[in-house]
Order: sequence, then structure tokens, then C-alpha cells
Amino acid sequence: MLSDNAVKLAEYIYENPTLSSKELYESAGLNVGYATVKRLLTQLLTHGLVQASGKGRATRYLAGHGFKLLHPLDLDLYFLKEIDERVIQSHFNWSLLREGLSETELFTAAEMAQLVGLQSQYEKNSSQLSEKEYEKELERLAVDLSWKSSQIEGNTYSLLETERLLKEKETAEGKPRDDATMLLNHKDTLDFIFANDGLVTPLTIAAIENIYSLLMKELGVERNIRRRKVGITGTNYVPLDNEFQIREALQLMCELVNLRSNVFEKALLVLVLLSYIQAFDDGNKRTARIVSNAVLIDHDYCPISFRTVSSIDYKKAMLIFYEQNNISAFKKIFIEQFEFAVNTYF
Repeated sequence: MLSDNAVKLAEYIYENPTLSSKELYESAGLNVGYATVKRLLTQLLTHGLVQASGKGRATRYLAGHGFKLLHPLDLDLYFLKEIDERVIQSHFNWSLLREGLSETELFTAAEMAQLVGLQSQYEKNSSQLSEKEYEKELERLAVDLSWKSSQIEGNTYSLLETERLLKEKETAEGKPRDDATMLLNHKDTLDFIFANDGLVTPLTIAAIENIYSLLMKELGVERNIRRRKVGITGTNYVPLDNEFQIREALQLMCELVNLRSNVFEKALLVLVLLSYIQAFDDGNKRTARIVSNAVLIDHDYCPISFRTVSSIDYKKAMLIFYEQNNISAFKKIFIEQFEFAVNTYF
């Protein structure tokens, strides 16, 4: 993991691109020797947080894929600009899958310590529950996840109405039939994941398609990979519109996830990349949340309900990734919701 000085140097390079190592030593204000600055630059290059152009004394440094991916952005300031005023990465960024994400550690040392500590707490707490008690907590989490995941997509059921529907099969009066179907599909899909160990380990396109098919059952949506263009409300980002390219992107994502040993990174990558690729006509973010949880469940990690995340904050974090390929806002949501799940259900 990177030191504070390395992070400060990366931030300085982001704000002051194309400086030489000597200029960085003289102006970055790190209060370390020139040899240390050179060593820090080597670390940042290795982690993909900076990139170099030129050779020898002509070498200059600028922000790399990794820093652009992780650099914190002010969401309120960003969304003060209207959709057509924002300068964005408007088309699918292949280098993100082929280079940027494969070269970058997504969590800092402090973030990993927090997540590992929470997972240890989950393991300790869940080990003290009987099988029946543990299943009851999973059912409670599944209700919350089904409700929140559907609410983010505009479902009109309240949490109490969702609980009544999933436990007693009682529909809410005056609500659209598809709203009930969406919620029931969530619960059925989660039950399927809980009952099938190793479903997404390794992650495959076929496994993603199977999960998507369960989520979309009886909703009048094409269950195959998308063959036509699709637009996303609130952004000028244009997803891939070619079935073969979509399959290639999904395959690259699967390979990227399978190569990671860090389960938290696996789950976060699935969460953002399935939404980014937009492989299906509808339900991409729903699928991303469920498949991400399937990754956690396969590795005996605490699943996430997303219950306390604001739908607006979730959508803003996703738009930031679409438009800037920046994961910082989504990473914050992931960490907060993992903590909530550990402390609430187990």
C-alpha cells in the first residue's frame, strides 16, 4: 500500500502535470530528499497512479489511469454543471479494462484494514448464531436488498409492503403488477444464489446471463445480451451498441475479476463494470448488485443490502463512473454499506 507522501505526490502531479522529477522535488513540498522523490515516482508508476513521457532528463510525469480512477471528486460541485456542460469520457473506455483497472489497487491500506476488520466481525458474530438464526438474518437482508435494489430502479413498494409480499405473497393494492414481479424475482434470485455454492467462482458470462434471466422473469424484457443501442437518462455517456463488443467487454471483465485475489475488489469491480458495460436492454444495475453480492456470498463474506444508500447518491456515483471513469464515490458507498450490513444483520 502507498505511503502518505506517495499519495500527496500523486495529487500534486494530477494538479501540476508534465513536471520533471527535479521540478517535483523542488515544488511538491514533501520535505524529503531527491532520492526519496525518485523512489516514490517509481512506486506510483508501478501502481499506475502516474505515467511518464520522454526519456532521461526529458522525462515528465502526469496522472495515470489509477489516479484518475481513484481521485476523490466533489459530487455537489460536479453536478452543478448541466448534462451538456460536463466534459466527459463519452464512449466506452476499453483501456479501463485492458490497462487501468488491472494495474490499480482499488482500496487504500486504511480502507482495507477497515473492511478486513468488519469481515472478521461478521465471521465472529455469524459463528455464534444457530443455523436457524443465521437463515433468519439472511432472509431479513434479502428483503431489504430486494426492496432497495428495486427502489433505486423506481419501484413503488415500501419496505413494509415488500416484506409482506415476499413473506406472505400479499400484493399491495394499487401498485403495478411488474413492481411485485420485480421484487419476487429479486428474492427468488437471491435464494438461488444462497443455494448454489460457487455460482460465480470463477465469474463467467453464462453465470451472469443466468442470474439476469431470473431477475427479468415475466417482466417482458429480452433476456439475451443487447443487440441494439441504449441511452442512459441523465448522461451523454454512450454504451457499446455491438453484441460482439459487449461480449468482449464482459469477457475482459470476467478475466479481470477472476485474476483478483482480493474479494472486496472483485465485488466492487462487478458492481461498477456490469453497470458500465450495460450488457442488457434493462436491469443492468439490478444485475450488478445481485452478482456483486453473489461474489461476496461465494467467498463467505457478508452480503450487502444497500438499504441506507440514497437512490440519488447511488445514481450520482454511477454517473461519475460513466462520465469520468472515477470509482471514488462508488467505493465510499460500498464501504459504508458493507459496514452497515455487518453491524445490522449479524
